[in-house]
Amino acid sequence: MRFDEYRAHDATGLARLIADNEVTPGELLRLAQERAAEVNPRINAIVGDVPAPPPTKLRGPFAGVPFLIKDLAQDYAGLPTSRGCRALKSIPAPEHSTIVRRWLDAGLVIFGKTNTPEFGAKGITEPQLWGPTRNPWDLTRTPGGSSGGSAAAVAAGIVPCAGANDGGGSIRIPAACCGLVGLKPGRGLVPSGPAVAESMHGAAVQGVVSRTVRDTAAMLDIVRGGEPWGPYLPAVPAESFVSSVGADPGRLRIAVRVPTAINPRPHPEAFAAVEAAARILSELGHHVEELTAAPYDEATLARDFLLSWFVYTAWELAEAKRVSGAGDDGFERDTLVLATLGRAIGSVDYLDAVHRRHEHTRRLTEFFESYDLLLTPTLATPPPRIGEFDLPAVLQRAADLLVKTRTAGVLRFTRIADDMIDKNLAWVPYTQLANITGRPAISLPLHWTDDGLPLGVQFVAPLGGESLLIRLAAQLEQAMPWADRVAPI
Repeated sequence: MRFDEYRAHDATGLARLIADNEVTPGELLRLAQERAAEVNPRINAIVGDVPAPPPTKLRGPFAGVPFLIKDLAQDYAGLPTSRGCRALKSIPAPEHSTIVRRWLDAGLVIFGKTNTPEFGAKGITEPQLWGPTRNPWDLTRTPGGSSGGSAAAVAAGIVPCAGANDGGGSIRIPAACCGLVGLKPGRGLVPSGPAVAESMHGAAVQGVVSRTVRDTAAMLDIVRGGEPWGPYLPAVPAESFVSSVGADPGRLRIAVRVPTAINPRPHPEAFAAVEAAARILSELGHHVEELTAAPYDEATLARDFLLSWFVYTAWELAEAKRVSGAGDDGFERDTLVLATLGRAIGSVDYLDAVHRRHEHTRRLTEFFESYDLLLTPTLATPPPRIGEFDLPAVLQRAADLLVKTRTAGVLRFTRIADDMIDKNLAWVPYTQLANITGRPAISLPLHWTDDGLPLGVQFVAPLGGESLLIRLAAQLEQAMPWADRVAPI
């Protein structure tokens, strides 16, 4: 098999070729590794190797298909999970994560780990430990984050899909930046164990980024369902998610929202992406209606998300210090700032933010009484340039001083915090809603700018709406095919 033939197939197609004895797992792994050797020095997507299993041990629906896992919350026993952090880069994981075990049981050949920002705390992938990952569509641009390494690897043709996870948009943002499909499952549908019951009170979930809807659906089929030590047994549909591909979604009521309280003036390309999607949706017979106001309190939800994120970062930093014995010098400045902000937040304020999730969820649920789906851009701007979110030198020095002196209360009211919040959320104000409320959401590559950059659109569904999202996504994929688009790298 030639590389162009390999790249023309998704994971489902490659699995079929193996089952029909038209290609061997060894051939596919060689092609994936050769492609990685060719392009990874330019995109920096893969940051660690994983020993591939002997072909004779491969069983399952994806037996022999090359695959990559994210170097965050996807532990591979005996290998470090760095989480993009210097302090953790040499500490081996004691056991496989449940999701990794399910991928292995499905026969996927995991041969590498992908880049991520430190603790997955940003929508870009530029850790000091491994260096920035670059977007295959434009090497000066970010592939998004925190699953940026996985998205870049898929977009560059190394693998047809790769492991990802999402606590605030970390599947959907990279999918949008790299022209891929990115589904965030609803809370609890996919396991988080065994190390944790659920991450970020269930806001963070596991998944993949892929080129096709059927791969996304098939991957969800092999990982869905609870685990014995999980917090609850999730309800799963009787039918497979793959069976939803090609099924009629019916005539849907879809509401559209583009301006937000966090970014009242999104880039014109964000409007163009949604307008193109709305146009094709109308042609397909769906009812599309623009909202004059958000169906939830955007500003409060953003504050609640960030407050929880700061506290969670403070906990992650403390846990990493406990495990590694590292001091502050084992972590990035931005992480230390976020953790300092987190420690400055009182326990009552934190619990207020956690409990307000129910209020946001109720408002969104009331919205779904009138509509089937919410449509937004996935990004408010085209993918930013590498380094665009670096703190200016004067703020770097101020941040170092404030972290060193532990003046957390002061830090809450400085331009440092404002600068980090504005820059990190203004270009991605749409994705946190699904995490806070636990609802499923998907980003689809329905728009490219005149410069050739992807900019996805997002659909948010009610609880249990994964099958609906897959049915609509497959319908749009047929109407506006994207899998044959090839990044210029």
